[in-house]
This record gives sequence, structure tokens and C-alpha cells, in this order.
Amino acid sequence: MSLAQIAAENANCRRCPRLVEWREEVARVRRASFAGQEYWGRPVPGFGDPKARILLLGLAPAAHGANRTGRIFTGDRSGDFMFASLHRTGFANQPTSVSIDDGLKLKDLWIAAAVRCAPPANKPTPSERDNCLGWTVREVHELAHLRLIICLGSFAWDAALRLRAALGHAPPKPRPRFGHDVLALDGEPLPLLGCFHPSQQNTFTGKLTPPMMDTVFEHGRSLVH
Repeated sequence: MSLAQIAAENANCRRCPRLVEWREEVARVRRASFAGQEYWGRPVPGFGDPKARILLLGLAPAAHGANRTGRIFTGDRSGDFMFASLHRTGFANQPTSVSIDDGLKLKDLWIAAAVRCAPPANKPTPSERDNCLGWTVREVHELAHLRLIICLGSFAWDAALRLRAALGHAPPKPRPRFGHDVLALDGEPLPLLGCFHPSQQNTFTGKLTPPMMDTVFEHGRSLVH
């Protein structure tokens, strides 16, 4: 099955009642600054370069970001910070991501969220996380060149370990701990590289700076070359 077919199926998923209710309520009520826009209000599939060697895994769509635009990390502050870094490090053709048709192209990178629907308070439940795992598994099966997963935050790190297990890779013992620019499972299929999530909580406080994020992406590239 093609990545486009998987995306079309993913966008019609209604498996998690709480997430369906929330994403559709947000799309209906809308934020005042986006009141004139039509919200996507559905699950947000992964996107990027079909020949990608790196999977960049995030947490979930932002309620007024990807849940509005239909493309992960597009139209919110976290994405603004991240795509500027991806452009500086050569993974994106432009430094901004504002809409699904803005001309953004990724090189050697596929971006996906561990949970595909915007969750209330940005906190998915374990069952919602597990329900979404299959979508990432299906995308990865079509991404024949993948060699590394960059995990944005500890939630994505945990999801990546579950993804590896679902793909048939033996669970590591001891379980590797998340850390910024920490590499785990080097020498094994689909090693993990940690990066603090580009949330405003991290970027506004200086826990994650532009040079810090650039360093992770540059490290990632060195690992797949």
C-alpha cells in the first residue's frame, strides 16, 4: 500500500472516541484568530520524503496547529521553531511551515506524530497511544530507507521503543533512557536519538535553544551517512 493510501485511511480514523470528540469540537468552535479558517479536524498523517533515512517522531498534533492545517507541526509555535532548524540543517527547503500547500519539501526526513489526533490538554491516554501505533508501523513499512528515529521528547522516545517492538525488533535491556542528543541502540536496527521537544515551555525557558536543536539534526545526519 502506498504512503498516500495510508494517509487517506489514517485521516478517516475514528478509533478513539475522546479524541474524535475533542478534535471536532476544536475545529467547530475555533480560536478567534483563526475564526475565518476551515479546520482540518481529523487525524494528521505523517509526511515528508518517501526516501527518508530519518523518522522524526513527535507527540501529537496541536489543537490549533496541525488540527487546523492538516499537516503535523504546521501552523504552531513548536513547528515554527523546528522547521527553522530543519531549514538551517538542510532537511527542509524553507524555514516556515504555515499551510499544507505552502511549498514545503523535506529531504531525507519523514515527520510523524506518535498520536495522530489532537488530545485534550496535549495528553493522550495509553490506549490512545497504542491505537495510533499501527499507523506509524504501516508508514515505516513503506519507508524502505529508514535508519534512525529522532524522538522529540520522552513521550516520542517511549513510542519509538514500542514502534521498534511492533516492527519485530527485540526490546532492549536495560531500557534506554531519554536524553537530549542521547543516542541509544547504536549498531541495532532503527537506533534512537533524543531531542527535547520544541514546545514553548522548552524554547521560551532556554531548555532548548536553536543551536541545541541544530546539533541534534546534524548528529542525525552524520549517523545515516
